Amino acid sequence: MPQQRQQRNWSWSKPLFCRVIAAIALAAPLMPPVALRAATTQRIISDRFSGLAIDGFDPVSYFVDGKALLGLPDYEASQGGVVWRFRNEGNRASFLAHPEVYGPQFGGYDPTDVARGITVAGNPRFFAVVEDRLFLFSREESRDAFKADPARYLAKAEARWSALQEDLPQ
Repeated sequence: MPQQRQQRNWSWSKPLFCRVIAAIALAAPLMPPVALRAATTQRIISDRFSGLAIDGFDPVSYFVDGKALLGLPDYEASQGGVVWRFRNEGNRASFLAHPEVYGPQFGGYDPTDVARGITVAGNPRFFAVVEDRLFLFSREESRDAFKADPARYLAKAEARWSALQEDLPQ
């Protein structure tokens, strides 16, 4: 009797289970990949599993090479409660001497969203270096809007950042 009851219960819930799995499968491509891994409850964006800041990209390479380059595990440093990776010892030394210059502004959160009063994790592949500062964006559209009028977004983002920071645990 218990085996028959189990089979009957499974046959009833099978269509519901299949619909839930189908809904998850359809929604997964719509979610940004960095947002799934990055924690948005901390002052500096980092991967919640590895502890790496900005997905392991070298923050100095944005300035030196003009592009996003992955850092190497041989050149790591801990700063600001997260682990940073670098392409070489020179980049590592430069960052440690001036993390406020080379680290992403607003902790790696998208400045266009910070200007709106919300924290959305930036993607290290969507970036801009403006006024010798690194900014990361959650989407290309945000980056393009920011680059068109950085002063407008920076004024609003800087005005709201301190209040947003208070809500982020250290």
